[in-house]
Amino acid sequence: MASAEDLKFQEFEEASDLLASNPEATTTSINDSQNNIQVNMNFNKEEEEEEGNGEETDQTELLGKKQQQPGFWTFEYYQTFFDVDTKQVLNRIMGSLLPLPGKNFVRYHLRNTPDLYGPFWICATLVFTVAFSSNLHSLFQRNNSTFHYHPEFNKVTIAGIAIFSYAWLVPLGLWGFLQWRKGISMGVFSYTLLETICVYGYSLFVYIPTAFLAVAPYEWLGWVLLSFAMILSGSVLLLTFWPSIRGDTRLASLITVTCIVAFHALLTLGCKLYFFPSWRSTDSDVRHTTAAAPHTVKMAHSTLVAHMVKSGV
Repeated sequence: MASAEDLKFQEFEEASDLLASNPEATTTSINDSQNNIQVNMNFNKEEEEEEGNGEETDQTELLGKKQQQPGFWTFEYYQTFFDVDTKQVLNRIMGSLLPLPGKNFVRYHLRNTPDLYGPFWICATLVFTVAFSSNLHSLFQRNNSTFHYHPEFNKVTIAGIAIFSYAWLVPLGLWGFLQWRKGISMGVFSYTLLETICVYGYSLFVYIPTAFLAVAPYEWLGWVLLSFAMILSGSVLLLTFWPSIRGDTRLASLITVTCIVAFHALLTLGCKLYFFPSWRSTDSDVRHTTAAAPHTVKMAHSTLVAHMVKSGV
């Protein structure tokens, strides 16, 4: 059986020979190795803690940036609504001109990034287009030599009130109605207010070329063009909002669809009757003005004679 002395660590001759041949060599004990391992582990822990603190700091900064959103009274708040490029605007215009079943305008074209740039400039362009085309329509029709044409600048104001009211107030009312119905019926969902305004704004683009073509001196052509524009633009609205209201009751769905179509048809009909009146009504106005002209001259002459008699001339 081995004694206690045999179990003790002993120096071997090979180690002593190596130290004798190379006095500058160093030896490493087990305790030194353990100390080095502990130092390395502590250093690695410190690095991990620093990295963890850095990641937490980055996350805190990102959350702080998300929470610090600009107020609605600042310019930066509204700048985000106009952050859109030309390619996106053209894609959305093409989507409004080619409404296809199964391709929802909000989901397929807006993709959770609605904008106000396109709707605003479409409405502004449509206002001046309608007013300009209406003046040309009046100028081309009233070719009677006794009629003197005067530009009707008030049509710009009327067109602006009608178009911007339709493109902004009607979506606001529809959005509010869907918000109310969403709280009552589980099958109803609503788009955001910005998405609703965006859909209405882009749906009006088809009226811009239609307004130019409506100047043509053919009554039937004007009705056909405006009817086509109304159907095409209305299809964009119905295909977009029908999925959000079809889960409602039959009566509520019918009322909603009827209101959408009625307001849209009212805009088209008012545009045709006021800005592009028929040739017959215009000609009758000219004949009435021409027939009333001699009577007006006689009245003016009689008034002048009476004034001269009183003054003793």
